[in-house]
Amino acid sequence: MRIKCYKKITGNIECITGLHIGGSADQIDIGGVDLPIIKHPITAEPYIPGSSLKGRMRSQLEKRLGKVDREPCGCGKTDCLVCKVFGAHMNTRHELGGTRLIVRDAHLSEETRSQYSKIVNEKGVSYLDKKVENIIDRKTGTAKHPRSQERVPSGAKFDLELVLQIYYDVDEENELVAFVKTGLKEVENTYLGGYGSRGCGQVKFNDLKLDGIAITL
Repeated sequence: MRIKCYKKITGNIECITGLHIGGSADQIDIGGVDLPIIKHPITAEPYIPGSSLKGRMRSQLEKRLGKVDREPCGCGKTDCLVCKVFGAHMNTRHELGGTRLIVRDAHLSEETRSQYSKIVNEKGVSYLDKKVENIIDRKTGTAKHPRSQERVPSGAKFDLELVLQIYYDVDEENELVAFVKTGLKEVENTYLGGYGSRGCGQVKFNDLKLDGIAITL
């Protein structure tokens, strides 16, 4: 199998509501959050791992195609777009070739980075949102076990870049591009990251381009 071409989708990911993609707390600070978000180890800026977006796209497309199971689809069939685009999960005997879709980590856009820097450096406060949730005792009506979660605030934007590898003879370019666009639309229709059923993670993909030409989902 030989690569025929690469199709690049670019744009930005806008947070419509607060976004939480979990990281790990290196230390516990007094007044700190219980559930921090993932941040770049050097700049401490939030970012969206490519694996988070890719995994969400795959999960939603599998639901759309009725391939819901305990594990991601690994059938490896030549007509399975999930396995062709995202890889045949745990299947080493398929003949589909390499995974078609590459999803880059999404870092803050220049616009948002400028806002982030101004708030942190000039005002000395956190750019990130802190949301506190409780468990309500239905008998007494009192709140118990409060915990705080960190979120990227609504309005923040991240740069998006996806690369689709097209192979000679075995791939239909338009079909694969359309499938990836459907995956992005599925994320818009649901959410990205954690706690989506509680209002977090609504996103919108803006200024989308395919090889520099504007497209819509």
